[in-house]
Amino acid sequence: MIELLSPAGSWDALIAAVQSGADAVYMGFGSFNARRNAQNFTEEAFAQAVEYCHLRGVKVYLTLNTLLTDRELSAAADALRRASDMGVDAVLVQDWGVLTLARQIAPDLPLHASTQMSLFTLGGANLAKKLGMERVVLARELSRKDIAAICAGCEAEAEVFVHGALCMCYSGQCAMSALIGQRSGNRGTCAQPCRLPYGVNGPCGRDHPLSLKDANLSAHLGELADLGVACLKIEGRMKRSEYVAVVTAIYRRLLDERRGPTPAEARQLEAAFSRSGFTDGYFVGQKGPHMLGMRPENARWPEELFAAARKEYESTEHRAVPVTFRAAVHAGEPATLTAEARGRRVTVTGPVAESARNRAVTAEELCQRLGKTGGTAFVPASVSADVDDGLALSAGAVNGLRRQALEALTGQLARPIRGVWPRRTARETPLPPCQDPTGGPRLTCSIARAHQLTAELAENMEAVYIPLDLLDTMDLAPFAPKTRLFAVLPRVFRTEDEAVFRAKLQNTPFLAGAVVGNLGHLPIVESLDLELRGDFGLNVFNSRALLFLREQGLQSATVSFELRHQQVRDLRKYLPCEAIVYGRLPLMITENCAAANRTGCSHGAGCTLTDRTGATFPVLCAYGCRNEIQNSRVLFLADKPEYRRCGLSFARLRFTTESAEECLAAAHRYLGQNDWTPADYTRGLFYRGVD
Repeated sequence: MIELLSPAGSWDALIAAVQSGADAVYMGFGSFNARRNAQNFTEEAFAQAVEYCHLRGVKVYLTLNTLLTDRELSAAADALRRASDMGVDAVLVQDWGVLTLARQIAPDLPLHASTQMSLFTLGGANLAKKLGMERVVLARELSRKDIAAICAGCEAEAEVFVHGALCMCYSGQCAMSALIGQRSGNRGTCAQPCRLPYGVNGPCGRDHPLSLKDANLSAHLGELADLGVACLKIEGRMKRSEYVAVVTAIYRRLLDERRGPTPAEARQLEAAFSRSGFTDGYFVGQKGPHMLGMRPENARWPEELFAAARKEYESTEHRAVPVTFRAAVHAGEPATLTAEARGRRVTVTGPVAESARNRAVTAEELCQRLGKTGGTAFVPASVSADVDDGLALSAGAVNGLRRQALEALTGQLARPIRGVWPRRTARETPLPPCQDPTGGPRLTCSIARAHQLTAELAENMEAVYIPLDLLDTMDLAPFAPKTRLFAVLPRVFRTEDEAVFRAKLQNTPFLAGAVVGNLGHLPIVESLDLELRGDFGLNVFNSRALLFLREQGLQSATVSFELRHQQVRDLRKYLPCEAIVYGRLPLMITENCAAANRTGCSHGAGCTLTDRTGATFPVLCAYGCRNEIQNSRVLFLADKPEYRRCGLSFARLRFTTESAEECLAAAHRYLGQNDWTPADYTRGLFYRGVD
């Protein structure tokens, strides 16, 4: 059976999800989850929620899917240990350091690869499975063809978002909120700048070119099941509990009855929440401006619909647990009661029945008393009693037997739905010693356009990073003697690209290595005679992540540009580390093309976005006719000594919109050979960091 997974951002939403038919819920406690602004749960409330759900046969998934610093990993380890002891059914992770901690601390605890891992290929999904993740939450941008390819070839379960908000950027790759307002989407505090107005190739007006409609795949549930999808996920941990109830209940009916939504159900879904309607554009492979939509500022919640939904999930126990009682009352023996539900059985004992002085208890009377389970989640399926004649057992004793039996049965049913129990837990392995690198960082650079690379620039760089799709347009021979050349694999690609990329890497001369920025890149470069360097897309935030990437065969790694310089300095350099110290930082990579949506595609020329403050963000074309939105200002640190004191092995100059002359001027400035300064620059997050 395909699983229906609903959001639980609060206790009320949890009840709404469970009572409306969810098979599983996802929720967080503490601050280490991608919806830190939801109500979430205290540790005590979370434990109660796990029991509430498991008693009703509903699984609980803990969201621990944010990037964590070294100082936060100890608290994350405690959270993992407690979650395992509580019996959560799985934990969603994004951070490589958290992944390694989870495998050490709770080896029996199932792990799911969060959508924040940006997984969209068969190779990436298979590697996630190999690394111990039982399920992969696929990127929301995938088409039915993409999903089919992964489901057909991967042993890990596939989870797909079927309803709710769509981010314009690939999850896990968005830095817009962080760089603009220090609120990181990778840390669960996104301020949603994609919902603001922007001008395309002109001043800001009323257009919202980065705001997507909510997804709605309710008409495709049968096809998703046929593709082999294991779980259908509803987004909405920040939405009202009534929204959760309405959407969950409709999807439950559609799954149970194997049909699409009626017109009335479609209207209810739209009334519950929508942005100018819904879209299934990614799934059906039809991108474009029709996918854009906004929520009106004066939009109101449908109070009548929501009131009916609230009454439904609050007034009735829809997930009652059928229980079978068998009582035995025999002379000279303690009374016993056996209770059985969902394959779990308990037996409790009570007092020895006395000889009746007035009226003896009958089997019929005993069954009637035992069947009074009101106020609990249980409903009697059958009640039987074997009672010797002439014995008396008080009502209090019968009630006590029933209470003990249900409490014991609740304890049995509160275990994880599947898997071993009790689980093993352990202390995390201490980090091994590490020798800090000596000397200052050597300069590298990445280019976006072929004309930016000149012989003079090359001879001043330890390495030059060239986009894989530019290799066919360039003659690398003149540059190979002057520097080391690396191919940068596209940040976003599809399963059918894997073989193409590998062949290009094998057949391009003069390459010293490859720059990988996604888990799905590693199978592509496996066993090739190339040096592997990790790119910023891997979101390296802590020392354990560096250790993990070293185990995967990487020979260096770029640290996240959301880290402050002190945090970079304090990383244990298990790999030679690189940081971007110059250039426009990437804010988003999008499947939808802003140029094509508003002005028509200009053969790779890209476009610009202008916000309400007048800041202009260049949009570069990325592999596969995608967009990469760049920051409005250039990161500039040449006059700051701190980046040289962070223990970095490499300092990267990231060239995007610069001319060849500007690239060379920037390189000379970082080499201390001139006093060039960009006209408009920022220090990025190097001193500010993120929340």
